[in-house]
Amino acid sequence: MNIRYNYIVIEGNIGAGKTTLATRIAEEFNGHLILEQFADNPFLPKFYKEPEKYSFQLELSFLASRYKQLNEELNPGNLFRSFKVADYYFMKSLVFASATLSGDEYNLYRQIFYIIYGTLPKPDIYVYLHLGTEKLLENIRKRGREYEKSITAGYLQKIQESYFTFFRQNPGNRYLILDINNIDFVASEKDYNKVISVIFEKEYNNGLNMVIL
Repeated sequence: MNIRYNYIVIEGNIGAGKTTLATRIAEEFNGHLILEQFADNPFLPKFYKEPEKYSFQLELSFLASRYKQLNEELNPGNLFRSFKVADYYFMKSLVFASATLSGDEYNLYRQIFYIIYGTLPKPDIYVYLHLGTEKLLENIRKRGREYEKSITAGYLQKIQESYFTFFRQNPGNRYLILDINNIDFVASEKDYNKVISVIFEKEYNNGLNMVIL
């Protein structure tokens, strides 16, 4: 298959399957895989227990670590890899901060974000995996991460709204919203091939493009 993009981002809410999809695409088509490094963040378990107390520290730490990783990995790439595919992009920092911060903290964070955001290469396409909150919660329960047990449907809904707010406020990017509520690309090879076909075999304009699978 002809990969028409040099840099692809697979985005989505917590539990949507973005890491699984990005990993398989990289393996199947010889892409350079970029995965978010979050497991060692010391603020994450604290945030889920006391979000109001640790939200600003958490978001700043993610801002720094995401910038460091992307700045390093998006520089001239591996000559033996045809393209880059990531399971997140830097915009994720603002999306989550807008759901967890407010007032002066959010305004300060937003200023810092846009200063850094302008220095990073932009993806050729953002693929957003859209799932309902109940299915997200089910996926979160299945993977069994202790610190995610306190995640609520309300929090997931806020994250989803923040993503779409970012999309609307930054229309110059190319977004492909894939509604995957009626398929299971992890368990079904047929469903996985549908996803691949929609991403790589069709052309999309800048702005929001939605496909229901």
